[in-house]
Amino acid sequence: MAAAKKTAKRAPRAKAAPATPPAARHRIFDMAFAKIYPAWLAKVEKKQRTRTELDAVICWLTGYGAAELHRWTQGDEDLGAFIDRAPAFHPAAELIKGTICGVRVEDIAEPTMRRLRQLDKLVDELAQGRPMEKVLRQAS
Repeated sequence: MAAAKKTAKRAPRAKAAPATPPAARHRIFDMAFAKIYPAWLAKVEKKQRTRTELDAVICWLTGYGAAELHRWTQGDEDLGAFIDRAPAFHPAAELIKGTICGVRVEDIAEPTMRRLRQLDKLVDELAQGRPMEKVLRQAS
């Protein structure tokens, strides 16, 4: 008679904790700026706003000039680079408040994402028909 093999349960091995990866950038930052700009333009033109107004909003917030912005719309660089390389974000950007995609803009901790959402918010306000003075946070 064969002896039955006794199978003892082993305690599971302790796994080494995985190294914490650096904060991964959101995939939106990998999208080409030249692909996103036409979507913003279509959004504002559908509401009878103009390319000139959209460009003014983007330039006001980011510090890019009109010629620089045009180069970005023709290039293949990503949105993350557009935001990261912006010459000078407008000091009044901190006045941009409210929700975009269900998230309060002023509560976003990651600076690049906050700047992108500020830009999204301004494009939304432009498309909603807000006067340019209010979109650009200027005193009336």
